[in-house]
Amino acid sequence: MLNATTSKRILLSPPHMSGNEEKYVKEAFLTNWIAPLGPNLDVFENELAKYAGVKEAVAVSSGTAAIHLALSLLDVKKGDTVFCSSLTFVATANPILYLNAEPIFIDSEPETWNMSPKALERAFREAAETDKLPKAVIIVNLYGQPAKMTELLSICNRYQVPVIEDAAESLGSTYHGKASGTFGTFGIYSFNGNKIITTSGGGALVSNDTDALQRARFLATQAKDAAPHYQHSEVGFNYRMSNILAGIGRGQLEVLGERVKARRAVYDLYAQELAHITGLTFMPELNDTLSNRWLTAITINEAELGISKANLLDSLEHENIEARHVWKPLHLQPLFEGCRYYRHESEANISEQLFHTGICLPSGSNMTRDDQMRVIHSIKKVINEGMDNTHPSIRNHIGNG
Repeated sequence: MLNATTSKRILLSPPHMSGNEEKYVKEAFLTNWIAPLGPNLDVFENELAKYAGVKEAVAVSSGTAAIHLALSLLDVKKGDTVFCSSLTFVATANPILYLNAEPIFIDSEPETWNMSPKALERAFREAAETDKLPKAVIIVNLYGQPAKMTELLSICNRYQVPVIEDAAESLGSTYHGKASGTFGTFGIYSFNGNKIITTSGGGALVSNDTDALQRARFLATQAKDAAPHYQHSEVGFNYRMSNILAGIGRGQLEVLGERVKARRAVYDLYAQELAHITGLTFMPELNDTLSNRWLTAITINEAELGISKANLLDSLEHENIEARHVWKPLHLQPLFEGCRYYRHESEANISEQLFHTGICLPSGSNMTRDDQMRVIHSIKKVINEGMDNTHPSIRNHIGNG
């Protein structure tokens, strides 16, 4: 039974409006720009490209659509292979299947939880030996933390294979001072309702290859030929973002910097209150990177804490607090059964370790300090309850906040 203090549900990552979204949407209604294209979309694309520091952006219906377009632009087709991060949401790899290509999954490494350069190198070496290089490599920036792009790009460039940077979760993050999503041939952003900024639903494809993005626009609007009538010579998609949703995006993009600061402040408070607890470890932040900390993620050492990941998740749910498992690696998904997978090292399976021990905590930029302290107290409570008398010093060290 929930009491008065726990009756309010604390969500993992709810939308956070700025107030200006309504103004831009109202403009669309007043000018009757309800159709898919319009002034809001033009401005949103231009402002997004300027923010990221790329030549152009194409706003589309989802991050998944953006990945599909990127793979299509790279001519991925039946019989091709694509190397892909395994520790990610299924949307990263689904478009590979749309094109009847074969995903090959690459493990994570412990310093970023992202694609392992060691595993990628091994995958490329074996692919080269069989004269079957991938058509593309999709590198994910998990939970806002950029991958080791210098090492990964060096490998891909050596084999002359293009990179799609899946920055769906990392808009606002930087790597060596450069915006996340701008390192590959194409970058992908998501504006799903739970992301750091949202257009309700939506995504974007960004690149410095303006000719490719012009073709992306063509493909995303049903591949209509330049003819005075409706003529189509190839398969297209209905992927363009609407002018109304782009109005929401304009208002959201204006406060992206504030949202990054807020998410990082959420992480900082969690770390301040919980990082000293033996057996509880936070997702690291690589040197010379800045993560937007879209979600604060931790791992649980059951032997040291006396509780399992399941114990903690169940306890938080009992307190009406939404927390989530770290993504289940794609090579473990029934959908991808039989697909090849390259581990970080022969005895180190990092993505599976993170899945078995990892939890994402509520991280919304509009979460109040009181709500966050409620989460923190709930975590401390279940840890204390799980500890036995053989750990009195640790119990005393945790305290009650």
